[in-house]
Amino acid sequence: MSYTIDKHARCAVIGYGSWATALVKILLENEKRAGWFIRDPEVLQYIKKNETNPRYLRDVHFTPSRLRMSTDLNQVVGEADVVILAVPSAFLKEVLAPLTIPLKDKFVVSAIKGIIPGDYVTVAEYLHRAYTLPYDQIGIISGPCHSEEVALEKLSYLTLVCKSMNNACVLSEKFRTDYINVSCSTDIYGAEYAAVLKNIYAIAAGICQGLGYGDNFQAVLIANAAMEMSRFMTETYPCGRDITASAYLGDLLVTSYSQFSRNRTFGQMIGKGYSVKTAQIEMSQIAEGYYASACIAHINERHKIGMPIAAAVYKILYEKAVPAATIAALTQHLI
Repeated sequence: MSYTIDKHARCAVIGYGSWATALVKILLENEKRAGWFIRDPEVLQYIKKNETNPRYLRDVHFTPSRLRMSTDLNQVVGEADVVILAVPSAFLKEVLAPLTIPLKDKFVVSAIKGIIPGDYVTVAEYLHRAYTLPYDQIGIISGPCHSEEVALEKLSYLTLVCKSMNNACVLSEKFRTDYINVSCSTDIYGAEYAAVLKNIYAIAAGICQGLGYGDNFQAVLIANAAMEMSRFMTETYPCGRDITASAYLGDLLVTSYSQFSRNRTFGQMIGKGYSVKTAQIEMSQIAEGYYASACIAHINERHKIGMPIAAAVYKILYEKAVPAATIAALTQHLI
């Protein structure tokens, strides 16, 4: 039996990073109240007292009485109909470990643009396997939308993805605001893998920036990255998706070019000579593309799809290949 989301469904966000904080802000534009799981009790108490997240997007202010905040994951999930996951993919298993509330009656939305490290699966695939959650009860939030610009209420675009177009449209109304436009899609596979791949290509763009390549080359690099993304998704899960839509190409562009892109920043540090470990220590946020690179390399061992950019990033990050030489070799494969 298919799952139907009620327009009055109660929403809760799991996580308290920048994207989670931005999502709570967006939800409260439309919802009277929202649930919020905040694992750190000090952060929770700070928000209650000062009405802002002490670590991320400090210019965003909340009315605590409109938030059902708790450090108890089961309480937050139990009170929600729609559970929105917004934690780094590397920590998802750890965050969900205390969960004893069954998800069989919940609709779970992944706002995580990453891969479960070591499992080589997307978040939707992980939820399906680990929690036997039908894909009818899994959704994706995607699109070119940096949390920093949401905080500033700059016009941004999201895509709500569910197997049911009706569910996607119901959810979309919870995220549509004066500064957030929302489109709907049923391409769960494509939306997730596009979000995974674009992080790898943003690292490539950052590496090239760090090495001193110019805008002309960056344009060629990202054009080839879009073709590479299209090849991967067409060969692994073909459907009538339009790769030029904002959930695919738009997200690729903003992640590759934006000053707010942590993956681009991570790559730029690698291009400038930082080791992978040092770059990770220096950054205060997770670069999802690091884990994504290993996952796509693992998946592509089976498919043998031509992905020279993704392969170059993997060699640099995991095989200690010299960035300058690796990128120089890559330039001969771009058109």
